[in-house]
Amino acid sequence: MSVKNQYGDIKVTVVEGYVAQCELQRGPNNFFDQQLISDLADCFADIDKSLDVRAIVLCSEGKHFCAGNNFSESTHALTQSENTSTSNPLYTEAVRLFDCETPVVAAVQGAAIGGGLGLAVMADFRVLCPESRMSANFVKIGITPGFGLTHTLPRIIGLQKANFMLLTGRRISGTQAFEWGLGDVFTDTEDVRTAATTLAREIAGNAPLAVVSLREQMRPGLAATVKATTDIEGADQHKLKQTNDHKEGVTAVAERRPGNFTAS
Repeated sequence: MSVKNQYGDIKVTVVEGYVAQCELQRGPNNFFDQQLISDLADCFADIDKSLDVRAIVLCSEGKHFCAGNNFSESTHALTQSENTSTSNPLYTEAVRLFDCETPVVAAVQGAAIGGGLGLAVMADFRVLCPESRMSANFVKIGITPGFGLTHTLPRIIGLQKANFMLLTGRRISGTQAFEWGLGDVFTDTEDVRTAATTLAREIAGNAPLAVVSLREQMRPGLAATVKATTDIEGADQHKLKQTNDHKEGVTAVAERRPGNFTAS
């Protein structure tokens, strides 16, 4: 099966060495919504069926890898699960990404914030640079984490460091993220995509059936676990989105100031 060149705002370029570069084209911030994640999942599903691709580079145009949902501009983005207390349609699409059989390397330039961090953590490997910035800032907008981060983040950096990131909402630098094991390759900003493609080619140069089998052994049942995790995250987010603290947090982030939270 052939892979299309475009999936919504995602451009696909198949390069030498059985590698597909999947570029988010919503620069400079590359905010996502349900449609973008659905398009990316469709892209990954087609790649899994292609004989021409054995590894994926997930990359972005512009300054930032992915700054998450655009809370300051999209009311809809804040309330995608408003009509259900048990699931979030966005996370239903996100779980599909974890079903992908093809290894994924994320090229993280600039910010990977909130759900954008969840997208970066979905990948098997991350290439970082000094300008990379990573934050799970959900508590700053009055909700709990999503995108499966309560499972995937501690799986990579350990429970204590994940607790630190999730409970403080602190933004960490690319250097610190790399030191914590959140990145696998560290390079200059202008070389992030090149380094990610080099790593993807190294993976794709191995026996493809063995790679797929080994990857499943290393992450058994991950998609199902992320599904169960996002069900919990989505339900808690639904409840917390009804609070005054959530409204205040969104306003505070948009105005670039600390939140004045009242536990109500």
